[in-house]
Amino acid sequence: MSSHTSQTTLKFQGKLVLEASLICESGLHIGAGKGSLEIGGADNPVVKDAFGRPYVPGSSIRGRLRSLLEHAAGLDPAEMVYLSRRKGQEVRIHQSDRAGDEICLLFGRNPNRVERMSGESLDGATATPARLAVYDAPLDADSITAQMRENLDDELTEVKSESAVDRVTSQASPRTLERVPAGAKFRLRMILDVLCDEDKELAATLCGGLRLLEDDSLGGGGSRGNGRVRLGDIRVAWRGKGFYTEGSAEQELVKDADSSALLALVRDGEFAGRLA
Repeated sequence: MSSHTSQTTLKFQGKLVLEASLICESGLHIGAGKGSLEIGGADNPVVKDAFGRPYVPGSSIRGRLRSLLEHAAGLDPAEMVYLSRRKGQEVRIHQSDRAGDEICLLFGRNPNRVERMSGESLDGATATPARLAVYDAPLDADSITAQMRENLDDELTEVKSESAVDRVTSQASPRTLERVPAGAKFRLRMILDVLCDEDKELAATLCGGLRLLEDDSLGGGGSRGNGRVRLGDIRVAWRGKGFYTEGSAEQELVKDADSSALLALVRDGEFAGRLA
């Protein structure tokens, strides 16, 4: 629980910038959601940019982090609300009206009336600005080596064949899944806005989410071996208000680190004092 209260005053102090390599330990599939299939293409293509290169949408990373942090904090049915109630496509997320709710502080909170999973509807009294911004992660094309390309089905991706087997008739239903291969790297960038002293505590929460992600999965088919990732080459810099108003230099806090070094940084007792 954060030390934020209803009396906390927001005043911009700076931005904590985190950049890292998002490294695929197994094939990664984030679907493009195409309504039609290309001749000779996979049933489930990955999302690509205008140049045909796979990328990881910031919304996918942000949504996965939120989901992992919500589960780590405990899913209280009284604080689960519906974003969508369409039958078969229900979307439920955590949202509360507690001032110190770290999930709502990191990812934002709308003042709209929302329907809870259980109990009466929630009438949000105030809006909470999202502190965390996560950007689309482009592919580092150099991470797809010449040796890897020799074994790929496409220039930058592979196709994984799977089958669902009927338990009664043993009839197989094959499907194909396009994936970015293991070893590929994406350039990750996220920014944590610090709008008050209490916001500095959120860096540890974010770090916890990133470490959870390394032992979970990203994208589709995680329970079938897809989407195992880890962070490398982590760089964290602090850009105080003077960086934007006076041209002051940024302060580099860590470089070429892994998630363990990042955790040590944000758990250090002097961390908050360095963000000045």
